[in-house]
Amino acid sequence: MSPTETDQMIDTLDVARIKADFPILKQDMNGKPLVFLDSAASSQRPESVIQAMDLYYETTHANVHRAAYTLAEHATDAMEKARAKVARFIGANNADEIIFTKNATESLNLIARSWGAANLGPEDAVVLTELEHHANIVPWQQLAAEKGFEIRWIPVGDDGHLDLSNLDRLLDGSKMLAVSAMSNVIGTLTPIRALADAAHSHGALIAVDGCQYVPHLATDVAAFDADFLAFSAHKMLGPTGVGVLWGRMELLDEMPPFLGGGGMILDVKREGFTPAAVPHKFEAGTPPIAEIVGLAAAIDYLNDLGMDAVREHEIALNAYALRTLNDRFGDRMAIYGPTVASERGGVMSFAFETIHPHDLSQILNDNGVCVRPGHHCAKPLMRVLGVGATARASWYVYNDESDIDALADSLDAAGDFFAF
Repeated sequence: MSPTETDQMIDTLDVARIKADFPILKQDMNGKPLVFLDSAASSQRPESVIQAMDLYYETTHANVHRAAYTLAEHATDAMEKARAKVARFIGANNADEIIFTKNATESLNLIARSWGAANLGPEDAVVLTELEHHANIVPWQQLAAEKGFEIRWIPVGDDGHLDLSNLDRLLDGSKMLAVSAMSNVIGTLTPIRALADAAHSHGALIAVDGCQYVPHLATDVAAFDADFLAFSAHKMLGPTGVGVLWGRMELLDEMPPFLGGGGMILDVKREGFTPAAVPHKFEAGTPPIAEIVGLAAAIDYLNDLGMDAVREHEIALNAYALRTLNDRFGDRMAIYGPTVASERGGVMSFAFETIHPHDLSQILNDNGVCVRPGHHCAKPLMRVLGVGATARASWYVYNDESDIDALADSLDAAGDFFAF
């Protein structure tokens, strides 16, 4: 399971400098230096993101799109500049194709409840994969219970990659392929462009869960040829409370509003309402303005690092982790997912000896190492792996080889502890 020579890359990030930008990482945890290895759940925030949100509240806050006074104009301008920045970050042609939600889960529900409810019926099918997060499964299952359409599944092979041998059969007669660009459990990178081409050849759309992909790899929705893309700010150095949905304008124009209320209407009469234009049609109520400003600052930070450098750093850490953990533990440890560092993101789920993942995480926590135990909101994948839960370590721009070493040392300590 050693990485290939092409995976042994020179790291491109100055992690010591980067780590100094994150106030939370300067503390000890349980008397040990904090080693944060749970960025797949939620990343940490650099000082620049925190300051941008503080500055907004100190100097700019007012409700947007609802007033003509100067402060409100400044707040609206900050939000719309952020929308344009998000569009550029993912290669969207039109900033109005960017819809702000409260998280990626809401974005994925919006696709199902707006596009899906308007376009799916008993004769149709939606294709999912066994890699999916529950947020890209349950909304379709809920809608299928109401509309009567079929849900089909692309299986995961023993190598952690999607088994596409029956893709044409699965897509035949379907209207939507909903797929993660990167697994939040085993790090598998899926071939989005090939999947999009296949879906479109069968007359289906493709909705991409980009929660794990967008923070770690340069993203271009045009190169994907995707129809929808969902992701969250809090996994890419931004704040909680804001997500993004990108969709093709021609699709968004035709879709009905997801939520009703203020901000999403053009006119309301006793007989009914006329929705506002995209994107406002899908942004009912007061948006998370400060969080949107924070997302823009997070994008600035990532752009300064360079997304290609972020990816190279991640591959280098993947290679080091695969090499170190396999060399030190061998058969004592099972690492799930692709064995080649460049074929996975910075997410590693594993089993260690016979220790339950929750017990293991508690021992690691005693050593200041933060990993996540559980099913990771991906129970269908857990069943494919034949386990009820895994321990999951995930790294980002502020992690380096010393953090992998700390993980390995803590696993040794856990093995000693449970040996008695």
